[in-house]
Amino acid sequence: MGKDRRVCRTLIDALPGDLSRKRFGLVAYPAVVARAFLARALAELGVFDEGRDHGEEAVRLAEALDHPFSLIWACLNLGRLEGLRGEFIRAIMLLERAVALSHKWNIAYLTPIALAALGHVYARSGRVEEGVSRLQQALAGYASAGIGYLRSMSTVQIGEAHLLAGRVEEAWDFGTRAVALARERGERGHEAWAHRLLGEIASQRDCSDVALAEAHYATSTALALELGMRPLVAHCRFGLGKLHGRAGDRWVTEHLTTAMSLFHDMGMQFWFEKAEAEMQALEGAVVAPGACSLSRG
Repeated sequence: MGKDRRVCRTLIDALPGDLSRKRFGLVAYPAVVARAFLARALAELGVFDEGRDHGEEAVRLAEALDHPFSLIWACLNLGRLEGLRGEFIRAIMLLERAVALSHKWNIAYLTPIALAALGHVYARSGRVEEGVSRLQQALAGYASAGIGYLRSMSTVQIGEAHLLAGRVEEAWDFGTRAVALARERGERGHEAWAHRLLGEIASQRDCSDVALAEAHYATSTALALELGMRPLVAHCRFGLGKLHGRAGDRWVTEHLTTAMSLFHDMGMQFWFEKAEAEMQALEGAVVAPGACSLSRG
C-alpha cells in the first residue's frame, strides 16, 4: 500500500496544470488514474477524508476531460473508498454510474470489475440477492475476458455475499479460491481480506470452529498490520469479538473495544455503530435482569 501511494503522489506532482490534461498516448489520463488509485490506497489505510478529496478530484478532472474510460476508473476507486467506509448510498451512486458507462461504451475490460464492486456494496447494504447476481455476472465476465486484475478481490466479495445470504459452504469455497488466486498473483492485501472472510465463515458455521476462525483472523491481521490496512485490522478485531461472544467467553471484550476505537478514529460510523451494538448486546447478556453489575465509575 505504501509503494502504491508513493507512486501515485509522484505522478500527481509530475503532472501539474496543463500536463494533467494530457493523455500521452495512453488509454486513460494518468492524472486521473493517479488520483483515483491514490484514493483507493488511502482508503485501505483508513485515511478516508484525504482519500475522498483525491477521488472527487479524479471524478471532476475526468468529467472535464469528457473521457469515459478515465471516469469509470475514478468512479470505481472512489466507490471502493465509500463502500469500505460504510457510506453505501454514496458508493452505490458512483458504482452504478461506472457500470452504466462501461455498458454504454462497451468497455469489456472494466465491466466485470464495475459489476463486482457494485454487487458487493449491494450485498453489504442489504440488497443481498441483487449483489450475488451482479457478482456472478462479474465472475463470468472475468473468465470470458481472461481478466486477472482484481479477480481475487471480487472472489472474496462474492464469498461475502453468499455468507450474508446464509450460504455458508458456497462462501467457504469462494474464500479458499480467493486465497489461492491472491497468492498466485502476489496480491497480499487481497489475500488478507480473503483470510478475514474465512475467519468470518468458520465462526458462523453451525458447529463453529473457534481455533480455525482465530487462525484465519490472525493471518489476516498479520498481513493487514504489515501493510498498514487499518480498516481490515478493525474488521478482524470486530470478528474476533463476535466469535468470543458466540463461544460464551463473554468477559473477553477487548476485541470489540479495539474495533470500536479503530472505527471511530477512522470515521467509519456505520461499522462503529455495528460494533457498539454488539458490545451492548454482550453486556446485556452478561448482566442478568435484576442482577447487580460492577461499578464502572
